[in-house]
Amino acid sequence: MEISPWSLPFNLLFTSMLIVVVLAADPYSKALLSLKSQIIDGSNSLDDWKVPPGETPSGKVHACSWSGVKCNKNSTIVVGLNLCMKNLAGELLGNQLSVFTELVELNVSQNALSGELPVEIFNLSKLTTLDISGNNFSGRFPNGITGLKKLVVLDALSNSFSGPLPVEVTELESLKVLNLAGSYFDGEIPSSYGSFKSLEYLHLAGNSLTGKIPPELGKLKTVTHMEIGYNFYEGSIPWQLSNMTELQYLDIAGANLSGSIPKQLCNLTKLESLFLFRNQFMGSIPWEFSQMVSLINLDLSDNLISGPIPESFGELKKLKLLSLMFNEMNGTVPDTIAELPSMETLFIWNNFFTGSLPENLGRHSRLRWLDVSNNSFIGSIPPGVCAGGKLFKLMLFSNNFTGNLSALSNCSSLVRIRVEDNSFSGEIPLNFSHLHGIRYIDLSGNTFTGGIPADISKALKLQYFSVSNNPELGGTIPWKTWSLPFLQNFSASFCNISGNLPPFRSCRSLVVVELQKNTISGSIPNSISNCQSLEIINLARNHLSDHIPKELASLPALGVVDLSHNDFSGSIPAEFGKSSSLVLLNVSFNDISGTIPSHKLLQSMGSSAYAGNPKLCGAPLQSCSTAIDGKKLRLILLISAGVVILIAATVSLLIRLQKGSKGQWKMNSFIGLPQFTANDVLRSFNATDSMEELPPFSGAFCKAVLPTGITVLVKKLEWEPKRVKIASEFITQLGNSRHMNLIRLLGFCYNNQLTYLLYDCLPNGNLAEKLRMQRDWGMKCRIIIGIAKGLCFLHHDCNPAIPHGDLKSSNVMFDDNFEPRLADFGFKHLIQLIEGTVPATSSTLGTGEFNDAIKDELYKDIYDFGELILEILTNGKVIKGGASIQSKTKDVVLREMYDENEAGSTNSLQEDEMKQVVDVALLCTKSRAVDRPSIEDALKLLSGLKANGK
Repeated sequence: MEISPWSLPFNLLFTSMLIVVVLAADPYSKALLSLKSQIIDGSNSLDDWKVPPGETPSGKVHACSWSGVKCNKNSTIVVGLNLCMKNLAGELLGNQLSVFTELVELNVSQNALSGELPVEIFNLSKLTTLDISGNNFSGRFPNGITGLKKLVVLDALSNSFSGPLPVEVTELESLKVLNLAGSYFDGEIPSSYGSFKSLEYLHLAGNSLTGKIPPELGKLKTVTHMEIGYNFYEGSIPWQLSNMTELQYLDIAGANLSGSIPKQLCNLTKLESLFLFRNQFMGSIPWEFSQMVSLINLDLSDNLISGPIPESFGELKKLKLLSLMFNEMNGTVPDTIAELPSMETLFIWNNFFTGSLPENLGRHSRLRWLDVSNNSFIGSIPPGVCAGGKLFKLMLFSNNFTGNLSALSNCSSLVRIRVEDNSFSGEIPLNFSHLHGIRYIDLSGNTFTGGIPADISKALKLQYFSVSNNPELGGTIPWKTWSLPFLQNFSASFCNISGNLPPFRSCRSLVVVELQKNTISGSIPNSISNCQSLEIINLARNHLSDHIPKELASLPALGVVDLSHNDFSGSIPAEFGKSSSLVLLNVSFNDISGTIPSHKLLQSMGSSAYAGNPKLCGAPLQSCSTAIDGKKLRLILLISAGVVILIAATVSLLIRLQKGSKGQWKMNSFIGLPQFTANDVLRSFNATDSMEELPPFSGAFCKAVLPTGITVLVKKLEWEPKRVKIASEFITQLGNSRHMNLIRLLGFCYNNQLTYLLYDCLPNGNLAEKLRMQRDWGMKCRIIIGIAKGLCFLHHDCNPAIPHGDLKSSNVMFDDNFEPRLADFGFKHLIQLIEGTVPATSSTLGTGEFNDAIKDELYKDIYDFGELILEILTNGKVIKGGASIQSKTKDVVLREMYDENEAGSTNSLQEDEMKQVVDVALLCTKSRAVDRPSIEDALKLLSGLKANGK
């Protein structure tokens, strides 16, 4: 059949006319199609929003079959629009809304809609639910909401509204849910917010609200749930809130409140959850709180509360969570706490509690999580602590506990045990064949005996195990230990362990092995080649012998190797010199012979890494003697003499021409830099065009290549003669501060007016350059933990303590193995010493009084670390975010972090770890310096992350 050339355009025209006719009779569909055309549908979630051609108007609404559209039974009127989580973006203009006169529900939550909220919404007079949460609506909340007389639910959680809270909402007599949390509302809470007639749920947390909490809120007799924390109030909790007799949930955490907690709150007898943590409350906990008999969750942590736990708390029979950590409380834990039948979580760490834990703790409840660390408890572990069969985390570290661990012998539910830094004794009674879920065990710093249990290889989920510093432990390393499939850290230093090293079979996850200061003998098994993830191995001060296996030297991730003070013989494997990850090699005080392989990496370790091996020679030790005949020797001597004279003349001329009368140049080298003279270094600088242009006292570096080919980064400083001694002493302290997460200061070349600091040249740039790169969660953990370890070393292992002074993403460098290393540590303090603006002394953290300036800098380091965590978690989107994170609820922060890191319900481990990291960021960025944890405590809190190596 022949087709007319006019038929196709005619058909298209006819179809278009037909759709126009259909839409003219169907204003709802027309309005929704207009809405669709104005917003961005990133996931094509509205792909089914279209009118099929060929249909004729039938009185029904086409849109009733579209996703998210709800109609009446006859499909003639649209009564609901639910566009939740459709990945929609753009501005919602509102000009299509006038036709939806019967709309009861409007839900556009969890999208990326922006701009101002269209006031046309307030003309939908039959609306009962308006949910705009989880978007980016901005500007002031518009006037006109009084037009929604029937509104029951207003949910605007997590947007970007600013300005004062809307007062008009108080005129909505049917309103039961008001959620304005997670925006930037400022000013005071209007006193009229106490006049709601039907309100049951009030959420204003995570804004920028100020002023005092209005006592008028006490008039809200119908409210059952109120969250108003994470703001910047002043003053204390008004006692009038005790008149909210229907209240079941009250959260005023992180709100800058002070004073005492009003005892009148005991009148809230229906209250089930009370969260007042992260404020500045003082005084003791009112004993009258025992009258809140419905209480299930009580969190008063992170305040300045003093005094004991009230004995009367034994009346709170429904209590599941009691969190009093990070306060200044003292006394003993009342026996009545152990009688609470519902108790699941008891957090009282970081206080000043004394005495023994209640004998019956855990016997009358299903205790799940017990953390009493960092107190002064004595006595033994309560025998029934595991009686409920649910205990999965037990934290007792840093106390004065004694006795044994028999109470834990068959505690099969345990996932984490931390009892380090106590005085426990006896054999380790853990039955590993019953500990099916155990992942983390730290028994270090006690006096255990009887060796490591032989069945440790049955703990198939174990990731971290430490028994270090138990000098009477004895025994051997169980034969199948390295075969544990998830084991990352095995630390058993200073334990009097003997016998041989077991074969390293299936050690694919092993990252850290610490066995120094034992009496282990035999050789290192060649099977160590299976440990492809190994980064740190410390076997120092044992009785190991035979050769150093090349299989060890060939491991790709190996960063630290300490084999010192053993009986190793043979040569140093040349494979060490080819490593791209090696930071430290120490084979001193063995019986190693031959020549040190001529690799720059090995020569950079310094002579101390090879000392005590009489048969070993080569740089950086003495040169190896070789046989040379007389004629050649005379020729070499003549040539050498000529070269020496020429070099001496050249150097002398350079010094006179370039340095004038600035004094004699001197060179101080640290471990890792061959023993160059000042002249060697200065000649290298002469070949560097930009050296003279390098500004002093800046963060700028210049590269220089030293005579052996070592490339270094150079910083230039100017100083006065009278500051040389004090500054050079501090530079020497910096140079002797060695850690795998610090950039190495290799040496400094100086005279009376100038000094050049020589640093390792790392090849992979800094964190600031790479923040926008999407990294997996494991890599982010590794970076965060590496930064924490480097900072912890500066604060706690250096004597005196060294503040970093300028912790930021550009000062986190990456080595060959992309391990983070802190750069510029101590540089700020060095400048202050040179300028004479600070005294020269400080003291080690935790062992004495600090110079106030040093103490402030250490606290600032911790704050900067918290901000750096946020920067890493958000891929550089949040910079200097300490204040903003404190102004939001933890739930809001977590949701933002989950979204940014694509964590979902399918990865509960990642979510749990992210919660840990966010908790640390929140603690580190507290506004009051004294409320921040030490970096050592922060590192302990991060110790369970999967990327953690130690």
